[in-house]
Amino acid sequence: MQKRPAHLEPLWQHHHALLRDPHQIVCQWQDASKVDPELLHFHVRGPFWDILEESGQTLIVTREYEHLVLGLSVVCGRPRVSYLHLPHPNGLAVNPARRELFIASTRNPNMVLAFAPCAGEFSPSSSRERKRPDWKTSLLPVWSRYLPGCLYLHDLAWLDGDLYANSVGLNAVVRLPENSGFESVWWPRCIDSECGPRFDKNYLQLNSIAAGPTLAASYFSASAEKPSGRRPGHLNFPVDRRGVIFSGATREVVCRGLTRPHSARLQHGELWVDNSGYGEVGRVADGQFKPVARLPGWTRGLFFHRSKIFVGTSRVIPRFQHYAPGLDPEKCRTGVHILDLKSGNLLASLFWPQGNQIFAIEGMPCAWSSGFPFEYPQPERGVRIKALFSHGLTKAAACGVAGVRA
Repeated sequence: MQKRPAHLEPLWQHHHALLRDPHQIVCQWQDASKVDPELLHFHVRGPFWDILEESGQTLIVTREYEHLVLGLSVVCGRPRVSYLHLPHPNGLAVNPARRELFIASTRNPNMVLAFAPCAGEFSPSSSRERKRPDWKTSLLPVWSRYLPGCLYLHDLAWLDGDLYANSVGLNAVVRLPENSGFESVWWPRCIDSECGPRFDKNYLQLNSIAAGPTLAASYFSASAEKPSGRRPGHLNFPVDRRGVIFSGATREVVCRGLTRPHSARLQHGELWVDNSGYGEVGRVADGQFKPVARLPGWTRGLFFHRSKIFVGTSRVIPRFQHYAPGLDPEKCRTGVHILDLKSGNLLASLFWPQGNQIFAIEGMPCAWSSGFPFEYPQPERGVRIKALFSHGLTKAAACGVAGVRA
């Protein structure tokens, strides 16, 4: 038997130990499990957890510049904060039919990842840990796909049986077929030219989708209504009251006077949007933006559940202070706020003192899932986490596996 060279043994042991943490494998990132706990530390004002428990929802929140996706839920009367360390997460969407959560990751190249609740185990165990509700419904990875970085994906939306995304880099909305690739399917009339649509650069910051039943019944927000020599990202790009909403049906502007609008959403037939540069959230009626509430930060992220509105606020990035003419950067805070839908009154807030930028907020029933397996503030138990990823199955993965009931 050939003797192994002694001088290579430490190197081989090092390689053997690499990439053993499931968090690293899910995100394809060696430092995925290294999250500064200060970024996850929070405090609440008002009955935040009581309202969230009453809603029966798990909130999913992306914090793009900190590379964090958070899950907020209440399980058996106990607040639960879970997380995933993912490169620059942006848009979120839920496919209710398959209970799948889609997350856009917009480093170069772009990625879209799908997660689904654990629905069974290939090798059942009597471990007491596995009987916990948060164990049984943890979000597990289903698939991921890579797309060109030039798409610069932002918002995601599930509509008309397909997944769509804002391609900010193309000034368009793209359809993401289930198999692979992408297809530009909608763009505002202002980028049409004799040589075809101007997909070459980001001219408009077309960044959110108010999803209706079809593209034609949807609306899209942008920071500008037509291309110019100054583009988003330029420090001299004009933003104050230059933002617009485009109609999916006409491809024309239906609302002007916004400042860096974001997170456009349709709720009970009404068009809502965050007027980010003034820290506002409100409705669009008769072509005019009507603010309902003003909050302490750059408003981004908008989710509705029954009579409640969940809105995110962020800090203002210093080099882009002119993007927020209606805000005092010193008073901006990063958090999620719960408003009353009818009155706009603030009911409760959750703040991250070390937080930076929230991008999106989405919800899914807590009965489906309580969030991600990685939990704060309890340290992750390596054996428990490895067992979940070793034996846990989503409903799709369970198909055809003998003895597994999804």
